[in-house]
Amino acid sequence: MAAQAAVPAQADRSPTYWRQAYQVSDYLIESVSLRFELDPVCTRVSATLTVYRHPAAAQTGALPPLVLQGEALTLERVAINNVELAATDYTLTETSLTLPVPAAHFTVQTTVTLAPAQNTSLMGLYVSNHNFFTQCEAEGFRRITWFLDRPDIMARYQVRLEANQADYPVLLANGNLVATALLPNGRHAAEWQDPFPKPSYLFALVAGQLSCVESTIRTQSGAEKQLQIWVEARDLDKTEHAMQSLIRAIHWDEQRFGRELDLDRFMIVAVSDFNMGAMENKGLNIFNTKYVLANPAIATDVDFANIESVVGHEYFHNWSGNRVTCRDWFQLSLKEGLTVFRDQEFSMDMASDFGAQPLARAVRRIEDVRALRSTQFVEDAGPMAHPIRPDSYQEISNFYTATVYEKGAEVIRMLQTLLGPVGFRRGMDTYFARHDGQAVTCDDFVQALADANPESQVDFTQFKHWYSQAGTPRVTVEQHFDAATGTIRLDLTQRCPPVGIERQQMAGSTDKQPYLIPLKVAFFSTEGQPLETACFQAAAAEVIQHEHLLQFTQAKQSFEFKGVPAKHLAVIPSLGRDFSAPISLQYPYSQQALITLLAHDTDPFNRWEAGQQLFQQEILRLYTWAQEQDEAALSRHAAGVEVNAALLAVVAQLAQDQTLAPAFREISLTLPSFNVLTETLVVIDPARLHWARETLRAAIAGAVAAHWETLIQQTSPHLPPVVAYAPNAEQAGYRAWRNLCLQYWVLAESELVSSPARVLAEQQYWAATNMTDRLAALSVLTQESTASEILTDFAAQWQHEPLVMDKWFSLQAMAAPSATRSPVAILQAVEHLLQHSAYSPRNPNKIYALLLRYFANNPAGFHWQSVTGETPSYDFWVAQVSAIDAFNPQVAARLARTLEQWQRYVAPLAHAMQRALQQLQQQPALSKDVREVVEKALQ
Repeated sequence: MAAQAAVPAQADRSPTYWRQAYQVSDYLIESVSLRFELDPVCTRVSATLTVYRHPAAAQTGALPPLVLQGEALTLERVAINNVELAATDYTLTETSLTLPVPAAHFTVQTTVTLAPAQNTSLMGLYVSNHNFFTQCEAEGFRRITWFLDRPDIMARYQVRLEANQADYPVLLANGNLVATALLPNGRHAAEWQDPFPKPSYLFALVAGQLSCVESTIRTQSGAEKQLQIWVEARDLDKTEHAMQSLIRAIHWDEQRFGRELDLDRFMIVAVSDFNMGAMENKGLNIFNTKYVLANPAIATDVDFANIESVVGHEYFHNWSGNRVTCRDWFQLSLKEGLTVFRDQEFSMDMASDFGAQPLARAVRRIEDVRALRSTQFVEDAGPMAHPIRPDSYQEISNFYTATVYEKGAEVIRMLQTLLGPVGFRRGMDTYFARHDGQAVTCDDFVQALADANPESQVDFTQFKHWYSQAGTPRVTVEQHFDAATGTIRLDLTQRCPPVGIERQQMAGSTDKQPYLIPLKVAFFSTEGQPLETACFQAAAAEVIQHEHLLQFTQAKQSFEFKGVPAKHLAVIPSLGRDFSAPISLQYPYSQQALITLLAHDTDPFNRWEAGQQLFQQEILRLYTWAQEQDEAALSRHAAGVEVNAALLAVVAQLAQDQTLAPAFREISLTLPSFNVLTETLVVIDPARLHWARETLRAAIAGAVAAHWETLIQQTSPHLPPVVAYAPNAEQAGYRAWRNLCLQYWVLAESELVSSPARVLAEQQYWAATNMTDRLAALSVLTQESTASEILTDFAAQWQHEPLVMDKWFSLQAMAAPSATRSPVAILQAVEHLLQHSAYSPRNPNKIYALLLRYFANNPAGFHWQSVTGETPSYDFWVAQVSAIDAFNPQVAARLARTLEQWQRYVAPLAHAMQRALQQLQQQPALSKDVREVVEKALQ
């Protein structure tokens, strides 16, 4: 990558790029003129670059040569100042074009050809369903033309597209349409001009047979803006939700952050072949169809929510990413962490009607944290662990990660917590005003917030450890309570040992610099009464209040609170409220203390958290017992093992608590995921952990067996057909709760020959008027292997809807082992599904729906060995990752990461995973994307 100096690695490895080696480019590009003669077999691209010497570049006397990047390009012509160069005048390699420089200001003309129809990597210019699309982030533009393909090169673009009019009637690019023309031989042209300088990764074009829905809005300044969503004609009826989400996002950004849409036209285009979720190209967003297309028949409530979130995310990038962009790719979280935070806030405001329904906001927050723990916390514990601002990489596409995105968002949220909403908004205003039109760094962002809040008590220098250090800090809390004086002392300890690549870089060191951790705390009596206390800190005034925001800045630090009434002999701390920092918090709660918090905590997040800890304690107790049993003993005790009766009583009470919103009950009675449960395990045994989790799930189902039917009936007045279907948070919450109750009820009656619960599930499947209920019923029914008739019916009904079939593939890929479904049968089913007519072997959505779900989301079904010690599922993994790597390295690398945690598993599985990784490493022509993942996993 040109933005950083490459440091050669071992001969058989890709070079490593280092953040500290960054140097400004010798040259900048003022303007770009591109002409595309589009043809799927051979597209010709003619480029004119207006280049000038970077004023900040090192002045060494003679002008250095201009080095442009390119990949998979056939060079036809190169000229400087319109004077064509001979082959002896320049140096051409597979990835670089080195040109002599005649003066400090000059033009470069190149003509290249490329083969879009053969571009299976889906990076650069490619063909999908006979239409042209582009994906240029991070380094795809170099697959279109020779260029300084780095994010700190911001230029103005003028683009002319030429194509056969019958085949490609729609020609789109960034910016504003300035001219159209009819050409000989049935061809036509469109010229687009983008008034805003942008880096090459934000370039986009689309050409093909597409149809459009339009809407016109007025922004806060009174300007009229045109909004367009382009899709295939058959999908026009699935765009309304995306359009309304876009309109809501535009108005929300005006209201919340003062950011106004700057272009006259804003376009979204949907494509089914896309490596990512969506791409924020300036004014021409390109989306995976799964984040655009929706109606009640094909999309679930989760789909509707995800579309709103992703549409918001990509629109918000218009300012946090496009108007202000990254200096280099190490700063990726500058735009992605900030924009994830913004889309999370948007989604919470939409769900809660701008705070009018606080519990709905809390549910969205819980969902975000649950996802963070299931993915990012696991990443932080593995060989690919990295800070939100990495210090090095071999392939940048491997760092579009949960750490950079979701943990990056939590870092931004901590800044808002520390500065308060007003101070944070003031800092954001300063950031946008100061850096509009620039490519900047994470340090620049933090400095803008600091400069906007000079009276703040935040040590921003210490806070930036969140940007430079990897891993999840572990905070241990000890509480000391003096009932005689009503004084509480919290003793806090933080540790974050080196993880991932830090282990090599910090050899001999056992810890890192302490973080500045904002920790929200409160206290309750043993009866659940909220207590008001005064916190004594050197820099803070004594304020008597229920909740306190602590700045935990040292490796060990104590905080004292006074004012507990004398009648209380004990107090219960509520720690890390609203998940105020992305940490692992450890406190020795008793079961009764957690039950009290579950019933009475005034913070919805910690109320949910108390329940999750109760579940986790019980599952880990069962897991510990199971580790001492053989499989035969587990089968014998599956029905008769004792589960904590007090916990089951609390669950039954929670399920029937009509004061709680259905969405909150649903999320509270959903057990911790496999990944979350493994966080505290030294050694992972997937089969026994699955057994322990399923044992508790069955016990909960039985404990509330007499009430599930009533609980389901209580939702009916709030759902269709009594009310019209709407994918809003309130109605989605009722549906989620109803379907969880149905799932538990079917489980409770699984031993019955004729089960009323199963009859209801079948009725719901056949009568459902929306995909949420239909898919939920199908999921419940496929817990048993006897649902082949319904699975066949579903496929027959939806075989022509690719996004719906993705759900069908995923459902079967994630089907866990059971008494009637062995891991062998699950593997065979996945292998069989690869041959299904609806499966497209080169479509990323299909690969993720089937293979990624099997590898990553079916731990007990994927991680197993036969009685003879063979691991056919890992052999299957090697074959699939290797095959996909040959045509799409980005997708293959994502699959490859599913074995990176191999060292944490029980020895037989760990050794087998290691062998699989070594076998993959030895594959000929392994891509640098996959090689980096495998090598780091094996270190």
